[in-house]
Amino acid sequence: MTTPVTRSVVECGHARIEVLAQGTGPLVVMIPSLGRPAEDFDDLSRRLAAAGYRALRPQPRGIGRSKGPMQGLTLHDFSRDVAAVIENNGGGPAVVAGHAFGNFVARTTAADFPGLVRAVVLVAATHTWPLRPELRDSINKSHQMDLPDDVRLKHLQHVFFAPGNDARIWLHGWREDVMHMERAATEATPKPEWWNAGTAPVLDMQSECDPLSPPESRNCYVEQFGAHRVTTVIIPRAAHALLPEQPAAVASALLDYLKKLQF
Repeated sequence: MTTPVTRSVVECGHARIEVLAQGTGPLVVMIPSLGRPAEDFDDLSRRLAAAGYRALRPQPRGIGRSKGPMQGLTLHDFSRDVAAVIENNGGGPAVVAGHAFGNFVARTTAADFPGLVRAVVLVAATHTWPLRPELRDSINKSHQMDLPDDVRLKHLQHVFFAPGNDARIWLHGWREDVMHMERAATEATPKPEWWNAGTAPVLDMQSECDPLSPPESRNCYVEQFGAHRVTTVIIPRAAHALLPEQPAAVASALLDYLKKLQF
């Protein structure tokens, strides 16, 4: 039997954050990609709940019932939202997983609230900066909703989906205003304030075909943060979207990592 999803709203200063929750046990908090909703983690949340974890999915401000200021923000505002969710669920410590852009928020939360974060999971994090112009162009046009679907599909396939994987699943669900909010907050936050994720252990879950993390960059976080902190796993036949491409492999890699942690 599938564990039911409950929805609640957590207050954090001037923000109200809707949380999708499923299961009981140690906390795993999931932060979605740029301009994307918490529903991207539907499959992973179900698998985590079935394995004995409490999966928490805060909606970004501007999606669902999550409300609050959306201008003049930094990544620290988002980390406070996540911290409020963890505290509202017993204080953790929680494993905080961030998909693509979401890894910035996960790392900021670990840096700002080390007592609330047991480990950070980077799901298809970008390894190379700055992005090549053609990759940035495809990311932008993937969620430019006034473009024809066939044009958007071409760009989705270019960046987010490996050859043979169906990009149509991501034609919908994008929020342009949320994307602009998240990009502006990232640009307003000095990189040294969040990049190292404090001192938390890190799972670097990489996609084999992710153009934002080519093979020559695969060891970059181990080299920066140390092998004592970083565990690396490569998911085959996936690109930057990863979650809808290889849901079973993502869940298996995460659960294997969680079993090794002491909460």
